[in-house]
This record gives sequence, structure tokens and C-alpha cells, in this order.
Amino acid sequence: MKKGELINKIAEKVGVSKKQAEDMLEAMTGTITEALKAGDEVTITGFGTFMPKTRTARGGVNPQKPSERIQIPAVTIPKFKSGKALKDALKGK
Repeated sequence: MKKGELINKIAEKVGVSKKQAEDMLEAMTGTITEALKAGDEVTITGFGTFMPKTRTARGGVNPQKPSERIQIPAVTIPKFKSGKALKDALKGK
């Protein structure tokens, strides 16, 4: 499912216009992104938890010159841990 299809489903289920559904989705993703940037976790009970995770610096190989070693810097990435209700729904319980 792509973003447009998700917006259509939200608009249909909630009974709002597509523009309002798009605004709601943008507000939700923007708020989650801001919280992760600030180092906070976002928990949606039953769905899951979004959290920032720091990937440590490490050595690597330059793919254009395999004999050349490069240093890959530390970076913060988003991580998602699914909630019990979501896991159960996918298992068919």
C-alpha cells in the first residue's frame, strides 16, 4: 500500500475528506519524526514503538576500490518494535 492508498483508506474509515486525511497523516509522521530527532521513543499501544538507535562507527571497504579501507561514521537510525496486538493480528489470532 502506498501513501495515496493509505490516505484514501483513512478518509473512508474516518469519514473525512482526502485532504483532511492527508493532513492527519502528515501531522502524525511529522510528530513521530520530531520525537525521534529529539531522542524520544513514541509508543502506540497495541501497534508498536518507534525509537532512535545509534549505529556505532565502523570500518568498511570502498566499493569502487575494494583494496581501499574507509571509516563509516556513527549514525542514528529509526527502529520499530511491533506491539503484541499487531503481532497477534498478523498471526491470525
